[in-house]
Amino acid sequence: MTKVRLGKTGIEIEKNGFGALPIQRVNFDESDYLVRKAYENGMNFFDTARSYTDSEEKLASAFKGFNEEYPRESIIIATKTPSETREGILKDIETSLNYLQTDYVDIYQLHNPSFVPKLDDGSEVYETLLELKDEGKIRHIGYTSHKYELAIEAINSELYETIQFPFSYLSTHKELDIVERCRAHDIGFIAMKAMSGGLLRSSKAAYAYLEHFENVVPIWGVQREEELDEFLSYMKDDVKLDDELSEIIKIEREELEGEFCRGCNYCAPCPMDIEIFKCARMSLWIRRFPPEPSLTPESQEMMKKIEECIECGECKTRCPYGLDIPELLKKNYEDYKKILSGEIKV
Repeated sequence: MTKVRLGKTGIEIEKNGFGALPIQRVNFDESDYLVRKAYENGMNFFDTARSYTDSEEKLASAFKGFNEEYPRESIIIATKTPSETREGILKDIETSLNYLQTDYVDIYQLHNPSFVPKLDDGSEVYETLLELKDEGKIRHIGYTSHKYELAIEAINSELYETIQFPFSYLSTHKELDIVERCRAHDIGFIAMKAMSGGLLRSSKAAYAYLEHFENVVPIWGVQREEELDEFLSYMKDDVKLDDELSEIIKIEREELEGEFCRGCNYCAPCPMDIEIFKCARMSLWIRRFPPEPSLTPESQEMMKKIEECIECGECKTRCPYGLDIPELLKKNYEDYKKILSGEIKV
């Protein structure tokens, strides 16, 4: 297994972390099992967020509120606040500490904020984080984003100890630039969406690609045991980026180049209740994975909701990648109807 120093935090963790967003979707017994298995097999970094419903509570449940079997100091916990006000942050940290059953959070991250808080900018956001650090409730301050410009501004501010940003083998020169700048500034880089929101076929190729970057710590979203087993096996086998995996990456890049939905869901909510991040990715799902689950009556009804789009543009303004979402929805729907009619074979 490979250890990595998380930038100027000085925290040393296993190269691979546990992304706790998906455990929202399973019950407590299932999440207890997954989290404990991850920890007992070497994963010691767990990333969650106040916005992930009961994810924080499930981590605390898995670790039994921390004890001799699961000592707090051996487990690195990162959580996030979506708040951009002093009052909201103070409320969120108390809620997180209560749900996590701990006195402190190792890394407290601003969760995709609309700006980069700085000292004396009038927002009081960064000053509040410093107060929490002085009080011992948080140990390090991080910043998460999906927008290149904001991530660069956060790096250049020299105020943040970690940056969390989407990074996978589909990433462009912009994401690579962020990784390099973080290395140069001794800022820990936490890679979210290392499987590109589930679109990548090969977890082994995804793992090997990120293993190539010595300052990058990927957090793998885990919901099922077989997913966890894959990543644990790669940690033990010391997987490297060989010719076979490089060819997989080459083919995947060719198939997925251009504009596509990453599944971050920041476009939501839709005023017409269209499930945008599912509908806008439907063509990719059907062509890359067994199509039957995407062709059920329930899925057809979900896609039919696209007809109700009023093109208000709200989703476009919220998309971190600048996608023309209404147009993307239309294309997916037309493609979907052709698949249903048999005009297109998959």
